[in-house]
Amino acid sequence: MVTYNARRRLQGPLAGLDPEGVGEALMMSAFGAFLLVRQAARRGRGAILLDGAAPSIKGFAGSASFAMGKFALCGLAQGAARELGSKGIQLAHFSIDGGVRAARRPDPPERPDSTLNPDAIAQAYLAVPCQRRSAWSFEVERRPWLETL
Repeated sequence: MVTYNARRRLQGPLAGLDPEGVGEALMMSAFGAFLLVRQAARRGRGAILLDGAAPSIKGFAGSASFAMGKFALCGLAQGAARELGSKGIQLAHFSIDGGVRAARRPDPPERPDSTLNPDAIAQAYLAVPCQRRSAWSFEVERRPWLETL
């Protein structure tokens, strides 16, 4: 099993984004994932897990370059999962749609479980290779039950 969670996030209005920085962000989010999937596919077995984010499926103002990279990652996952699944390689794209709880980012006392528990996310990752071939998913979305839009 191999996971990919590399990204470079540039934020700001489109007109002010540095084209070179946007290119680097795309190379890291999308092209880097392509290189990993390509290499893992050559092994001919196992699971490939790609970390997306909310912008994999919905862009936000001020995050165009991040959304571009994550949309490309999602497209790579969709095509590769269909191609590699029949060869015994499971590939899944994870949309982690929310903040992940950490020591530096605990849940506010008045909003318990408002961030994603990293152990719960890990359980979802570990479940992918255990799916039955007859009914499996390559799109996995995780979000906290309390959301702010």
